[in-house]
This record gives sequence, C-alpha cells and structure tokens, in this order.
Amino acid sequence: MVDTKPLLPASNSDGSYLTGSRVNSLKPIKVYLTIFCGLLTVGLFAALLIGNYWSDNARIHGSLASSTSKRTHPLRPVSRGPAQGVSEKTSGIWAGVSRGPAQGVSEKPSRVRAGVPGNILPEPWNSTMLEWQRTSFHFQPEKNWMNGPLFYNGWYHFFYQYNPNGAVWGDIVWGHAVSKDLINWFHLPLAMVADQWYDKNGVWTGSATILPDGKIVMLYTGSTTEAVQVQNLAFPANHSDPFLIDWVKYHGNPVLVPPPGIYKKDFRDPTTAWLTSEGKWRITIGSKRDKTGISLVYDTKDFINYEMLEGELHAVSGTGMWECVDFFPVSKTEEKGLDTSINGPEVKHVVKVSLDDDRHDYYALGTYHEKNGSWIPDLPEIDVGIGIRYDYGIFYASKTFYDQNKNRRVLWGWIGEGDSEAADMEKGWASLQSIPRTILFDNKTGTNLLQWPVEEIESLRLNGTEFEKVEVKAGSVVPLDVGPGSQLDIIAEFEIDKEALKKATGSNITFSCQTGGGAAKIGALGPFGILVLADESLSEQTPVYFYIAKDSDGDLRTFFCTDLSRSSKAPDVDKQIFGSYVPVLKDENLSLRVLADHSIVESFAQGGRTVITSRIYPTEAINGASKVFLFNNATETCVTASVKIWQMDSAFIRPYSDDDDDKDDDDRKSSAPCLLLCPINYIVSCVTCLYFIYHVSKFS
Repeated sequence: MVDTKPLLPASNSDGSYLTGSRVNSLKPIKVYLTIFCGLLTVGLFAALLIGNYWSDNARIHGSLASSTSKRTHPLRPVSRGPAQGVSEKTSGIWAGVSRGPAQGVSEKPSRVRAGVPGNILPEPWNSTMLEWQRTSFHFQPEKNWMNGPLFYNGWYHFFYQYNPNGAVWGDIVWGHAVSKDLINWFHLPLAMVADQWYDKNGVWTGSATILPDGKIVMLYTGSTTEAVQVQNLAFPANHSDPFLIDWVKYHGNPVLVPPPGIYKKDFRDPTTAWLTSEGKWRITIGSKRDKTGISLVYDTKDFINYEMLEGELHAVSGTGMWECVDFFPVSKTEEKGLDTSINGPEVKHVVKVSLDDDRHDYYALGTYHEKNGSWIPDLPEIDVGIGIRYDYGIFYASKTFYDQNKNRRVLWGWIGEGDSEAADMEKGWASLQSIPRTILFDNKTGTNLLQWPVEEIESLRLNGTEFEKVEVKAGSVVPLDVGPGSQLDIIAEFEIDKEALKKATGSNITFSCQTGGGAAKIGALGPFGILVLADESLSEQTPVYFYIAKDSDGDLRTFFCTDLSRSSKAPDVDKQIFGSYVPVLKDENLSLRVLADHSIVESFAQGGRTVITSRIYPTEAINGASKVFLFNNATETCVTASVKIWQMDSAFIRPYSDDDDDKDDDDRKSSAPCLLLCPINYIVSCVTCLYFIYHVSKFS
C-alpha cells in the first residue's frame, strides 16, 4: 500500500503514529527552514566556485590559444578523466630520443614474432582489446608514434619527438605539452617542424640551458638533406610566454658539424650545458670510433662558437654508438638533487648512455675532472655500457633534468612497444613515456642509483586495500580482492624464513632471470612475488618476483624478474623474461612497488635499485577480468607478505584541437554568464523545494 504522507514519521507496530503537542508541531517547519538556509548558503558558495572554475578554465584555455599567432598541426591526446595535482615552479630543461630505420635504428626490433608477419594483424585481436591497451596515467599522444621529452622553468614542458602522420617512426617533429605536476597535461601546438635544410630529415634530440639572465637556449640535432647529423641552435620567440609556444631557429645554423674522423651519421644528442670554473659553458655529444662508444666535449661562451676539447669525456671499447648521453652530479651526503653545474668533494658524477646496438640505457658512477673535461668510473668492471642499467625491461633514450623547486633530479624514459607494427597501425598509436622518476645516489651500496616514481603520482590514488602478514605457503597462489587490476599502485614487502635460508642447499649453477625458466620454474628459495594482469584461471598472468640463489659457498644472491611468457595468448607480442641481480643488504626485507597501467607495468625493487618496465598485451585479463595474486613457487620456504594496493585514477590530459581557436572566444564570453547562471539555477531549485515543503507542512 502506498504511503499517502511520505514526509510523516513511520507508524508504530500498533498502527498509531507518534504525535506531539500543537506547539511542537511547528518545529519541523523551522527545521526545514534551517536546513534550507544552510543548503542555500553552501549551494551558493559551491556554485560560485564552479562558475569561477569554468571562468579560470576559459582563461587558461584562452591564454594557450592567444599566446601564439601561428597554428601548426595540433596534438589530440585522449583524456580518461580528471585527477588532482601539485602546483610547482621548476628550473631545468632537457630532451632525449632515439632514431629510426633510416639511421640504422628500428623501433620494432623484430618484425616477425612467432611466425606472424609484422604487417598482418592476427587473431584474436579486436577493438576492445586494443582500446584497453591505451594507458590512463602515462603520457602519450592520442595517435601516432612518439618518443623523447623536455622541461622548462615555471611549467613542466614536454617536447617530444612525434610523427604526426603515422604510428611508426618517420616525419619526426617536436610535439609539446605542459604540466604543473608531471601527471596532468595540456597539449600545445607543435614546437618545431623539419622545415630547414639542416633538419629536413628530422628534428631530433635537444637539450636546453637556462642562462643566468633567465633566457633559454636550445641545442638540438638535425638531420640535413644529405643525412648529415649537425647541431643547431634555437630559442623562444618570446621569453615572457610561460608556455613557450613559438621557437626561432638561429639563422646561422648549424653551429656544429661532425669533426674529422667522425662519420656523418654518428654525431648526435647534445646535453644540457654546465658552467665551468672559467665561466664557459660545456656540453657533451655522443658518437663512436669504430666500435668504441665515445662522448665528445665542447666549450662555448655564446652557444654559437665552440672549442672542441682534446680527448673525450669518456670512451668504452666494444659498446658501439652512444646516443642520448646524460651527465649530471649526485650528492653523496644529502637526499636531494643537484644542479648540473655543481661539483665538489661531496659529489659523484653519473654518465649515462643509450646504446644504439642493444637499445638499453646504462649508467655508471665516477669522478669528473673539470680541467681536461674527462670522467673516470669508480669501478671499471661496471663501466658505462657493460654494467648497470637504468631499467632491465623496455626503456630507452632517457634523460634527467634538475627540478629546482623541489630540489630533485627527475628521470624520464621512452617506452616502446612489444607488439607488432600491424597492431600499432590498427590502434593508431605507438609508444609512451615512463612515469617520471626521482634519482638519488644509493649511499648504502655506493654503486647504485635509486629510482622512484615522483610523489605527484600518489595524487591519483583512490581507495586502498591493505593485506597484513599474509602467509604464502610453498607452491601456493593467494588471490587478493582489490577489484579490477588494470590501474593499480602496489607496494609489497616479503619476509623469508631465515632458517630456510640457512638450510637451503647451495648450487654452482649461475642463475639469471632470462635463462632461469621464469616464474613457473620452482627452486628452493624462489620464485615468489605477485601476479598482475592475471585472469581468474591464470591462463594469462604477469609475475613480478624475486628469486634467491645460493651458491656452493653459501652466499646468497637475489634477483628481481618479470616474466612475460604467459602474459598474453596473442602470437604477435614480445614474451621475454626481464630482470637482473638486485643488491639486498643485511637485515633488509625484500620489497617491491608495481605501477600497473593497462599495457605497461613498471616495477621497482629495494627502493628502486633495480627497475623493470614491461609492455603487456593480454587478451582475457583486461577490464574487470584483470586480477591480482600473491604466489610462492619456492619448495623450501614459506613467505609472509604485507601488501598495500590502491586503485588509480586517470590522469587528465587536455586535448588541443583546431576547434579550440573558435571555442576560446566562446569560453571567455560564457564565463560571466556561467558565473551568474550557476547560482540562479540553484536558487530557483531551492525556492521550488521550499514551496513544496510549505504546502506539505499545511497537511501535517
């Protein structure tokens, strides 16, 4: 039976209603009026905020459009939703990128996988699967092929190499985006295009330097009409424009050409300049002589005229061409980043190179000698190109910049694809950037850098679920109920039975992640860890795990691995096993962090001593079918795991299209009406509600 008086109290069990005196019967009206006034006040305030938001939004949007008079090809990234960010003011600038097939570098190392030609899209791909692969909080354009980033004062600027004409390498120009928090981005028009003889075959890697007067100079590699790699100078057309929309190329370009003895296609990627004690600016450029990778050094006072120093910053035999060389100091005593020009006894210097031969990024720590412009590694056995890598998965053409506002050094890297070119063409896009990572010297090991996602990524965390002291017995798999597993931030710590470590039998067999049989290969002390992007039946799964190897002398070595061998049922994707040794100090528990974002998984072990980035292309473990599990395939030890998992929001990447020119005027004109109409609409609604309450009260 329908209640004819829904605003009255419910009846008692005996059918009677609770009643009061006539005086008290007026109280509901007073209560309603009090509630109404409160809601009206709050609503007006909220409406004003909303109106102000749209007004500011229009102003920001309008400023992006009005700060340049010339429109180039726009970038149109996809947006998956809003996210919160941290505003900041920064200083520093950089860029890094790799080359393409015309230069002997292929963005697809294998055109045929599992016998499937790269230009044929095989089963079982469909549009739902391919759409799922697009990430939600990693930077990437909406379409086509990209790599390489940059940074500038006041805003985080992202200048990156981009092909506006296809999802493969070619027609390389500079895309441009800006951000206040490294996570959420505004896309701007293209910054530079290949329109001069000295960069007609591509606008490649560049690095910018902020001068003492606040002006910016940009050095970048161009490939000439004759495919000669030369260094060119550019600068902002308007230094007062915070968005740096327009760039001017120096009329006297190129400012550097390959020196004698250097092949015309082996001279690229100038670094950010640093000041010497003589007041000169110094840069280094990657090259090679025969199979020896080298880094050439130049001094300049005006960025137009250069003096080449004798010798090299560094050289390593057998490493081949050095791309995207990076050179920067790290503090031995403080947990903060340093400006590129800092030197002294409390500093070590890092040399990092991207090896064209194997497509990996290597670094080493050492001592810089300013007088002759040379650098000596601390440990020659782990020299640049033969020792430690930034990342043991898919990660290339990385560079760092110094963020003065937060006293940190931040690393970005380009993440290529592990699927077929046919899939990229069907998706309409290829490659993305890693989550920016802070860089610190690991003073506990003395040989490593620590990489960790920038703190701003935590602003995307939504609901978190914690699992304390979960016992994972030998040979078991434990499901973790956290909802969909496509967008997650996972932090886990594992405790190992110390008695089991002592009792385990040693072996003289050398273990490696690549040849160790993957996560399915059982051992006395591993593998154990976490399964991400796994379906309920585990027919698709991506294990991120530790493996402890004990040698015949009883010494323990710990390895950190990611196994893609069962990550997808598709035949045309890369299914390698990535990983390497990770230093674990006495009394340290094993710890990892995983950022899973659809088709990319970034994994950090022991605070970032070892990092692995993987591209994952499941066919079934997508959307709501994607799960998370703990697992332990060790035979002689039980593992206790403590895990915290957050669902992650999507970053907001605002599209910038040709239509924005027309919309900007409308947005600015509509900001005042919006400011007025939001409160008016709210007041009308509240008055209607009050009228309804008044008439209902007459029947009470």
